Amino acid sequence: MAPSMISLALFVLLVVGSANAQLTTNFYSKSCPKLSSTVKSTVQSAISKETRMGASILRLFFHDCFVNVRCDGSILLDDTSSFTGEKNANPNRNSARGFEVIDNIKTAVESACPGVVSCADILAIAAADSVAILGGPTWNVKLGRRDAKTASQSAANTNIPAPTSNLNTLTSMFSAVGLSTKDLVALSGAHTIGQARCTNFRARIYNETNIDTSFATTRKSKCPKASGSGDNNLAPLDLQTPTSFDNNYFKNLVNKKGLLHSDQQLFNGGSTNSIVISGYSTNPKSFSSDFAAAMNKMGDIKPLTGSNGEIRKNCRKTN
Repeated sequence: MAPSMISLALFVLLVVGSANAQLTTNFYSKSCPKLSSTVKSTVQSAISKETRMGASILRLFFHDCFVNVRCDGSILLDDTSSFTGEKNANPNRNSARGFEVIDNIKTAVESACPGVVSCADILAIAAADSVAILGGPTWNVKLGRRDAKTASQSAANTNIPAPTSNLNTLTSMFSAVGLSTKDLVALSGAHTIGQARCTNFRARIYNETNIDTSFATTRKSKCPKASGSGDNNLAPLDLQTPTSFDNNYFKNLVNKKGLLHSDQQLFNGGSTNSIVISGYSTNPKSFSSDFAAAMNKMGDIKPLTGSNGEIRKNCRKTN
């Protein structure tokens, strides 16, 4: 082979190899050795000020990963003249929160190792830290993602599962991003922390029959039947331990006390009943290990790596 052909082959190999690089747990071990402690201290501070923030950061990660079938920090981008971002998409408007915490983490990380760590990776680490700080499982987060240069409100409207989704819809939407039915149930356990707005569970507490009557009555006290009245009033997704990451969410489902329609669909006579009742409601260790594995699996979906995307200096805007 001629020297020029060898050079060309090597160039192609390098480009293709870098573009398809795999995420690793030690990606920043040399380039940003203080990354883990820097992120965790900022997340800890935010949760100390408001416990709910842990759930909000975890939710940001979910909503980032389901759009464009990858976790690429697109949810963090503000609108520009060239694209309408995801922050005001239906699943995020008046509910996605925690952006300022990610900003604070980014500022601290940039001070420690400028231009090295992506916003997408910062969000992935912060989500894992939030779970651990609230008493949930720990796992080694796989890193090496790069940031998207654009965002899509329409994709966010289409790809993020709605709280009104039935089991078939949930199963197919998770399958579309490479996640199994077991992953669906495990990841839904994230609703063991956090809160939901009245507008997202009003139809369930007033119209559905597979719901504990006393539970429904309690929720109705702060969620009026009339649309437009108290829409943003909040209720805990797990009425037992709303700020502790445990398996009470699944115990609630067995007792017909799932707050969202999509929650109760996991225990409503369908294919996921067995996972809920014998897998997670009675086996917290099984839930913890499966949740951690599913989080890494979700975070590993088609990441931007190598020469794709960029490392944003500011998580709210492209470079």
